[in-house]
Amino acid sequence: MELVREFPRFGYRQITRMLRRDGWEVNFKRVYRLWRQEGLKVPQKKRKRRRLGDSSGGIARRIAERKDHVWSLDFIFDRTANGRPLKILSIVDEHTRECVALEVSRHLTGDDVVSVLVDLFTIRGVPELIRSDNGPEFISKRLRGFLEKVDVGTSYIEPGSPWENGYVESFHSRFRDECLACEEFTTLTEAIHVIQDWRMTYNHRRPHSSLGGLTPAEFSTQCASVPEKVPPTAPPSPPLQHTDLLMHC
Repeated sequence: MELVREFPRFGYRQITRMLRRDGWEVNFKRVYRLWRQEGLKVPQKKRKRRRLGDSSGGIARRIAERKDHVWSLDFIFDRTANGRPLKILSIVDEHTRECVALEVSRHLTGDDVVSVLVDLFTIRGVPELIRSDNGPEFISKRLRGFLEKVDVGTSYIEPGSPWENGYVESFHSRFRDECLACEEFTTLTEAIHVIQDWRMTYNHRRPHSSLGGLTPAEFSTQCASVPEKVPPTAPPSPPLQHTDLLMHC
C-alpha cells in the first residue's frame, strides 16, 4: 500500500518488481490476489481538452450588429420533482435579444446540438457567428465540422469568463427568476410545455428595457434586413471610333 500511494500510476506487475527490489520474495500471482482483494486499480488517464477560446471571442470585441449576426449558445440546468436532471440548451439572438430556442431534455450531446441547429437554420436562416463557451458539446468535432460546412463562424470565449458571453447569461438570470424558480416540474413533458410557453411570452409579450420597451419580437420586425451583396458590374465600353477600328484591323 505504501508503494501504491507513492506510485499511483503503477500496476500490480510494476509493484511486484518494486517489492522484489526491496527484498520481498513474492510472485506476480500473490500480488495480483492482494491487489484485487484491496480493490486497487490504476486511475484512468484523463484526456486533456484543448481550450479554444480567448478574450477576442467575447461580446466586447465581437459585437452583434444586426439580426441573425451572432447567436449565443449555453446550457442551464434544473430538476424535476423526482430529482432527475433537466438540461436546457438556450440560443439567443444577441442583437434582437430573441430567445431563438430552448431545447429541454435529460441529456444533450454535441450531436443533439447539431440537430437543433439544423432545424433552426432551415426555419429561421443561418447566422454569421455562433458564440459559446468551451463546453464539450460546443467544441466537439461534429459541431465544428457542421458549422464549417455551412459557413458559420465560431467565437469561443475565454475559459472561466462567463461575462464574455453576457447576453445569454443575462437571459439565463431572467429565465431562472421568472420560470425555473417558480415552477416545479413533475415530468419532462410538463417541463417542455411550460418552458416553451414561457419562451413565447418572453419573445412576444415581455417588454425589454434595452430595446426601448419593445418586446424582442417587435424589435426583430423593425430590424432592416441585410441587403444581398450584388457583384459590381463593369461600366459599358465606349463606342469604337473609326481610328480604333483601323488599329484593330
